[in-house]
Amino acid sequence: MRVVYMGTPDFAVGTLEAILAAGHEVVGVVTQQDKPVGRKQELKPTAVKACALAHNLPVYQPAKVRNNPEFFETLKELAPEVIVVAAYGQIIPKEVLELPKYGCLNVHASLLPKYRGAAPIQWAVIDGEEKSGVTIMQMNEGLDTGDMIAKTELTLDAEETGGSLFDRLAEAGAKLLVETLVKVEQGDIHPEPQPAESTTPYARMITKNDGRIDWNSSAVAIERLVRGLNPWPSAFTSLNGKGLKIWKSQVVTENTGQEKAPGCVLAAGAEGLDVQTGDGVLRITELQLEGKKRMAAGDFLRGHGIPAGTVFGV
Repeated sequence: MRVVYMGTPDFAVGTLEAILAAGHEVVGVVTQQDKPVGRKQELKPTAVKACALAHNLPVYQPAKVRNNPEFFETLKELAPEVIVVAAYGQIIPKEVLELPKYGCLNVHASLLPKYRGAAPIQWAVIDGEEKSGVTIMQMNEGLDTGDMIAKTELTLDAEETGGSLFDRLAEAGAKLLVETLVKVEQGDIHPEPQPAESTTPYARMITKNDGRIDWNSSAVAIERLVRGLNPWPSAFTSLNGKGLKIWKSQVVTENTGQEKAPGCVLAAGAEGLDVQTGDGVLRITELQLEGKKRMAAGDFLRGHGIPAGTVFGV
């Protein structure tokens, strides 16, 4: 099929490569504009743009796709039979949705109607979901509300991070999308409407401030936050006025009662730092002090004394 592909981050790269490997003709790739990064603020292409250029595909980067007659004319000239969208980052207008013969198919990283929104992967881990997956959806004008065409399901590992689930879902989504394109072309699909309401809160975009640890929360909730926000933006607290990222942790005790104030270090040793939370004790096993390298807590403690009674986040 003639495909226009719309995507931006790493998550969307595998699907583009899978479409090409399956022999489809990608007539254009639409991605977000390059963004300045680093101290020099040099423009960096999106992951999808880099992939497209490596395959010598034409790339289009409109600032906005809505109310953009010039871009719409370009799409009409490309004459796609289907538009595939994976984490593109903009709302697709009605005229674009209705342009291709087979419409617009979205690769969404959740088991819809759960986790509609921009960050379904991280929130699934943070919320303690046992399963996640990918849904291929026929897009409409709503926010992740279109008819469901295909799904694949994954079980989350006990140590699943946002990063590891991201990689697994990207691979699963690429495979499912290619399988779905075959069925779409053959007319062998049975779209399933979604209910009006999602079964989970809207999976809003993650911000850096979401990583700030509230030690009044339970040890279970904080441990999930640590995993869900690894590798970005990471869960963090503060130690003596400096930022302290928490990369790995584990729940060592639940329902202990508040013997100490939340955020208080109960013990520090080779196995890690035991910290009182609002419900239970959290053991920090890997961390990174502002300006320092990421390291195991035991190694960190050999160079940085953190006595019992120290309080994080103040």
